[in-house]
This record gives sequence, structure tokens and C-alpha cells, in this order.
Amino acid sequence: MHPAPSIIIFTVFSGLGFGLMAYLGFDTDPLRGWNVLPYYLIAFSLSIGGLLSSLFHLGNPQRAWRALSQWRTSWLSREGVLAIVTLALNFLFGLSLFFSLDYSKNLGFVSGIFAIITVFSTAMIYAQMKTVPRWNNSGVPILFILCSLAGGAIIMGDFKLGLIGVILSTLIQLLVWVRGDKALKNSSTNISTSTGLKNLGKLRLLESPHTGENYLMKEMVFVIARKHVFKLRILSLCFLGVIPVIFLILSLSVGFLIGLAMISYFFGLLISRWLFFAEAEHVVSFYYGRG
Repeated sequence: MHPAPSIIIFTVFSGLGFGLMAYLGFDTDPLRGWNVLPYYLIAFSLSIGGLLSSLFHLGNPQRAWRALSQWRTSWLSREGVLAIVTLALNFLFGLSLFFSLDYSKNLGFVSGIFAIITVFSTAMIYAQMKTVPRWNNSGVPILFILCSLAGGAIIMGDFKLGLIGVILSTLIQLLVWVRGDKALKNSSTNISTSTGLKNLGKLRLLESPHTGENYLMKEMVFVIARKHVFKLRILSLCFLGVIPVIFLILSLSVGFLIGLAMISYFFGLLISRWLFFAEAEHVVSFYYGRG
């Protein structure tokens, strides 16, 4: 599929923001006063900035509020509702920490849980799509959650949890790629099954449905060369896993290197998320002879 910059910014930025909120909520010895302010400013800036960027991918951004009413059936709507609840809970919890009030640990725990559920709902927008076999993968929600938590831990300067998060998210990313590469073939979907004419024999495309490029061709039948995929995957693994691990280990002696680990992880996440969309094969491609 065609990877729109707005949707990449949405999933990466909001994921990191909610991951940082989850870390702050679960912290058994939270920061207080002015010390906690920078982290909540970062968390809210990332999450809200990511959510706002997603509006640019909508056909009618001014009607975005209507999507919230479909929470019973739509993961997109659920994600919007959960995001609002999560932001409200974290705002209250952040205020209690900033003013050193007698905060409730339960409030922090609940706000952290909602942050994770929000990231899960974001992932399910894509993971529930059977028309895109590469996304219809149980590893996708796990990957989104691990990436957000790893990013949150690194931003907080937590060496141990950051290192564990980076390693686990990199391994899951590899697993998602391996499973995704076989997804379309294993789905047994082809032009015969998609048209419902499989009992008539082997089908082939007589001519294209359109003489020119249309919306489906631009958005759903995006093709990226295999050689570019391999190079980008290697680049993503380096920035997402190898370099952050090295910087995190070295940060035990040179503290500021944990910041470079975060920058590297961020770039690796951008590349892997771009691939997440660019490699996705929509079954509509069979109608255009691209199966």
C-alpha cells in the first residue's frame, strides 16, 4: 500500500507518547514536581501530535469527530475514544505528581493500562484487516506495544527496560516480517477465489479494469522492489536494534549516549513503519493482475 507520511507519523509518534505515559503510570517511584513536567510535556506532545497528523489522512478531516460514534464496530473509533480517555487520565495523574499531591497509585496504574490498550487498538486497525494478509498477523499488536514501551523506557533513561524493550521489539519485528512474507501465499487467495469463480478452472485477467491509474491503484496496489525491501530492512534493524543496544550499553559509562540510542531507535522505527505500509499487499491487486 502507499505509505502516507501522515499515517507513519501518527503510528510512530502517538505510540511513543503513549508508551512514555505507560512507563510514567507504572513507575513505582515516580518523579515529583518540576522533574516530572518535561516527561509529560514530551508524552503529550508526541501523542497529541501523532493523533492530529492522522487527520490529514482522512477525506474529510472536519468530520473526524463522527468516527467516535462507531466504537462498537470500528477499531479506528475505539482508538479515538481510548486516546481521549487516556489523555484525560494521564493529565490528572500528571497534575497530582507535579503538585506533589497524595496521588493514587491506582490512578497511575489505570492510566498506564489505558495507554497500552490505546496502542493495541491502533495496531488492531490494521491487524483485523483480512483483505491485507500481511497485516492480519497476531504479532502486529505485540510489535506496536513493544515498540511504544521500549521508546518510553529509553526516553525515561531506563537502561535495563530500554535494553529489554529494544531486543524484544527487534526480534518481534523479524518474526512479523517472516510471517508477513508468507501471508499472502498462505491465505490461498487468488483471482479465482476473489471472484468466486474458482470452480470454472484457472482464471486469468483479460484486460485491466481501467485504462489509467485510479485511487485503488495509487493507494492499494503500491509496489516496492524486492532489492529495496532488503536494504531497508537491514537499515531498519541497524537503527532499531543494533545501534541502540550498543549505545545503551555504552551509556552505563557515558550517560548522554542513551539520547543517541533514542534517536537511532526513532529512525529505525520510522523505516520499519514505512515498510509496514509499503509492503502490504491488498487482495484488490488481483483484479489488476498484480497477484
